[in-house]
Amino acid sequence: MTSTDPDAPTALDLPQADPLPEDIARYFEVCQEKLGLVPNVLRAYAFAPEKLRAFSTLYNDLMLADSGLSKLEREMIAVAVSSVNRCFYCLTAHGAAVRQLSGDPKLGEALVMNYRAADLTPRQRAMLDFAVKMTERGHEIEEADRQALREAGFGDRDIWDIAAVASFFNMTNRMASAVDMRPNDEYHAMAR
Repeated sequence: MTSTDPDAPTALDLPQADPLPEDIARYFEVCQEKLGLVPNVLRAYAFAPEKLRAFSTLYNDLMLADSGLSKLEREMIAVAVSSVNRCFYCLTAHGAAVRQLSGDPKLGEALVMNYRAADLTPRQRAMLDFAVKMTERGHEIEEADRQALREAGFGDRDIWDIAAVASFFNMTNRMASAVDMRPNDEYHAMAR
């Protein structure tokens, strides 16, 4: 059975847990306060609180924890990977994040369409070349690819983080596409 509710976060009929556990209800309140919305990806996982906690823990670790990669660089990886995978949800949500973090709407749009057309630093280009190669031809990654990142100024921990973020978005892109995850309408107008 598919969801016919136009406000449902996915095409699946998986209603949110009711009541939401206290920690998740508070998390949703914080999202609403800070972002002005509860991202549909979180709403999509809310049918199974344990799955939502696992997703959120990994996402927060990869995208928000200390790293040699800036928040913008991590969002750029999310968009470049999502572009290859044609993930409507992630291109919309993370494209908005790139526009907001960079203050450059053109950068967000170029990354969504084709990162090679964007005005990037050599460091950013090397990072996205690696993430895209992982996405398209991961089996071909070799030491020369890691060395190119080192030559662009990345340390080995940074290389780990680039690979982890790219891997995460390859997984989430496929999940979002499989369940027809729908981006919040608010993302379309952000930072334009």
